[in-house]
Amino acid sequence: MPSPPNPSSDTGAYSNAADIAAQLDRRAALTMPAAVSTIRHYAMLLETRIKARASGRPGPNAPTGDYRRSWTHTVHASGETVTATVGTAKPQGRRLEFGYVGTDSLGRTYDQQPYPHVGPAVAEIRPLFLAGMQQIAEDQS
Repeated sequence: MPSPPNPSSDTGAYSNAADIAAQLDRRAALTMPAAVSTIRHYAMLLETRIKARASGRPGPNAPTGDYRRSWTHTVHASGETVTATVGTAKPQGRRLEFGYVGTDSLGRTYDQQPYPHVGPAVAEIRPLFLAGMQQIAEDQS
């Protein structure tokens, strides 16, 4: 049960700041695990969608599956911050996504068309992720 408001002799105002601070602390303790779980879910979903889009046209062909398997995700929580990274260490990732026109360092000339697979996956997952984060905010209010 909240404590009675404290009168301020200077203004005649009452304050329940301690109660509000305690409520905010309780909500923060519940919000962080929910945020980590939601961010982990959508990072994994984004990775899955990228892999699916990197499995043939209109995305890149993946005859061996090596490029598709190279996509991973990580989630880090530190203090009040949660970050997720979805990516690949394969050098062809940028060229496949954006295409490449020009001469490379070995003197080979390319006119490689783009095969977008990351951008469309992000566009698909983004509204779902935002709705999930909005739900966390609403659940904690």
